[in-house]
Order: sequence, then structure tokens, then C-alpha cells
Amino acid sequence: MLKITARKLSEIVGFNGKVIDVEIGNITTDSRKIKKGDLFIAVKGEKFDGHSFVKQALEQGAELAIVDHLLENVPENRQIVVRDTLQAYGKIGAYNRSMFKGVVIGLTGSAGKTTTKEEIKFALSQFGKVYATEGNHNNNVGVPITLCNMDMEADFAIIEMGMSAKGEIEELVDYVKPDIAIITNVYPMHIEFFKDFEGIAEAKAEIFKSLKKGGIALINEDTNFADILEKRALENGARIAKFGKNQHPDVVLNLADEGEHNFYNAWCVLTLVKELGLDTAKTAKHLSDFKALAGRGAKHKLKLPKGGYYTLIDDSYSGQPEAMKIAIETLGKTKHNGRKIVVLGKMAELGNTSMARHVEIGKTVEATDVDVVIGVCSEMKDMLAQVSDKKEKYFFENKEGLDDFLLNKCLQNNDIVLIKGARYSSKLYQVTDSLLEKGK
Repeated sequence: MLKITARKLSEIVGFNGKVIDVEIGNITTDSRKIKKGDLFIAVKGEKFDGHSFVKQALEQGAELAIVDHLLENVPENRQIVVRDTLQAYGKIGAYNRSMFKGVVIGLTGSAGKTTTKEEIKFALSQFGKVYATEGNHNNNVGVPITLCNMDMEADFAIIEMGMSAKGEIEELVDYVKPDIAIITNVYPMHIEFFKDFEGIAEAKAEIFKSLKKGGIALINEDTNFADILEKRALENGARIAKFGKNQHPDVVLNLADEGEHNFYNAWCVLTLVKELGLDTAKTAKHLSDFKALAGRGAKHKLKLPKGGYYTLIDDSYSGQPEAMKIAIETLGKTKHNGRKIVVLGKMAELGNTSMARHVEIGKTVEATDVDVVIGVCSEMKDMLAQVSDKKEKYFFENKEGLDDFLLNKCLQNNDIVLIKGARYSSKLYQVTDSLLEKGK
């Protein structure tokens, strides 16, 4: 971030007290990573309260700390007191963003945000220097971090924003103030936190509320409630650009992974490139080299213990229902000489729709040529109940012992196996990690 004086910091966060006269060049919320001259922000998390580490942070070299109440065990003139430390972090990020001279692209959606963000970064790197959100740092902590760490020499900045409740995107986008705002899709993610499905579309559309006047709203015209997204974009003075099956730059695409969702990602990228006045044909050719990300569809050829090889599709990061359907259907359409196997973990945050959505997944599997179906966690019993005995079926209460079962009792030479489920609920990513380690 740009260096900033203590006086300016106080002004940004609305603090009127007196603090030492210093200049800050770096911010952290982790007292273990303090460097001399840092600003430490005391954030309250689920397990730790940063206020417990303020004294330690200052002793280790931090010049100042932002806190939500005055602490007695540290000098008063080294504390900036605010009502909400996370909001203060966001305000500092917003100030840093306001000094950025390049194009800021804000991105949200129910599924595939991180992959689309990385694909945009991959594409725009041909035309200039690109800065982007690291990993999936897209929440009320990650976005301020991203904004404060912006590369001020970049030509483009891509800021990913996620949400699980109404109002979260609105707060984040107020910091980001994008020149271009993208909504990749609207699916019933986090539905248990909303009154209805339409509420999710309205929450995603909050990204247009702080879009710069006359900025571009890039919308998937084929997604659920696309009409609502367009309406909200127009209400906020945006210029609409759309992508989808029937509306995208007319260029030849030869993608490494040809699932429908990968084409939507590519169409989004190409439409963005076109709106920026850049070369879509050059981009289309370049996208043929883009590979799926770890945990998000990456393919690996791995060794079997008794000889031979199999292909692992590691899609273990997310268990969103629509994305799971697409992954299963894509595998079903894949031309492959060996057996097709799916390992599916529970899908989370579905509220009272959970059983119905797991049943839908089972029907999706049944309609494909998948040979072996493995369900993990009790919710997947409803999925397996929809699958006929023509397919091999197995059930695991949890992921324990699943890697051993796959390697020593299930997988055969030339098999292809898709692993997908809610990351923290099913923990199937730990199974893929084990398989990757053992199959090198």
C-alpha cells in the first residue's frame, strides 16, 4: 500500500484523538507477522480477539494499533479507537483504492468466482500488468486486505467479492468502487440465510450500487433472475454488457476443459476484453492454455499402488448444487475408455431444501453413464436412493478410510474419478490431498 501518516489514518477512520507522528507502509491483523513500522488492526474472529495481542504487536515493532476500545496495558497515543475495527480496515482499503489509477474490475457470483477471476487475470496479462485478489480472500476481511495490498503500478485490478447474507456485497463494493462490475451467475447458494431464491439475486445485484457512474455491468444473460440483475444495474446508472450462449464475441474457442461452465467463464472473459477495447481473437487463442485450478476441476494423472494409472478430477473446493450437477454432467459427456466414478460429499447451507437438492443430484447421476457412485455423509443417502442398482454404489459416513478404499479396493487402471463436495462440511479435499500425495 501507499505510505500513509498517522494523522491521515485517523482522518480516514474518523478518530479525533492524538497519536504519535509516524508513517505506515503496511497493515496486518496477525501479530505473528508484525514487521517494524506496521499498523496492527485488532480484529475479532471466531476463535481469537486481536485485542488480546495488541501489546505483543507493539512490542514486536508495530507503530500503531486500531482497536474498538482503549486498552490500559499499552500507551494511549499508539491506539486509534474506532467503533468497528473491520469497517476501519475497509475504509483504509477504500482510501488506498481511491489512489489507484488503473481499471478496477469487481466480481461476484454464486459459483466459479475464483476460477473466473483467475481466467480474467490470465487473459488481461497479455495487455498489461494485472493485480488480483489472492486465493478466495473475498469477504469482509479479505477485501480490505486485497485493497490495502494493491499494486499501484498495475493497469488492471480484479477484486473478488463473496457473500452469504443480504448487505454484505453492498458494504464491500462501497470500498471497491469498481469501474466494471461482473456477476457470473446466480444459484441457490446460502439459501438457508434468505427468504427466497430471488433474495440471492438481489444480494448479488448490490455490486452495482457503488459502480462508477457510467461503468459497465457485465451480466450472464442465461442465469437465474438475469432480468433483476439488469434492472438493478440500470437503476445505478450502469451500461449493460451481456454474455451467454447466444451473446458473446464471435471467435473460435478451443478450451482445455470443455464443460459448459468453462465456456461461460470464457465468454465472460471475452466480453470483458471486448468492452475494454482489447483483442478478443488474441485472447481466445490464449485461453486455450488456461487450466483448471486446484480444487476447482484440476485434472491429475496418478499412479495406482498395484500398477497402472487413473485420472483424478479434483473439484473438492465447493459443493454448490448447480456446480455439482454441471461437474457430473460434464464427466458423463466426457469421452473416456475406462470407468467413470463420482465421489460426492454433502452440500451445505441449503436449509429446508437440502433433501430435495440431494435427491436432484442423485437423479443427475442416474441420467449419466457414470459407473460407480460413492456418497459421503448422511445427506448423500438421499442421493444414492435415486441411483439404480445398474451402477455400483457405496456409502461412507465421513471421509475416513475413503482414500484407502479408492486406492486398494475400487480404482482400476484407466478409471477417471470426480471428487466434489462442500469443502468444510465433507472435507473431501483431504481425500484428494491424500490421493495426490500417494499417486505422485
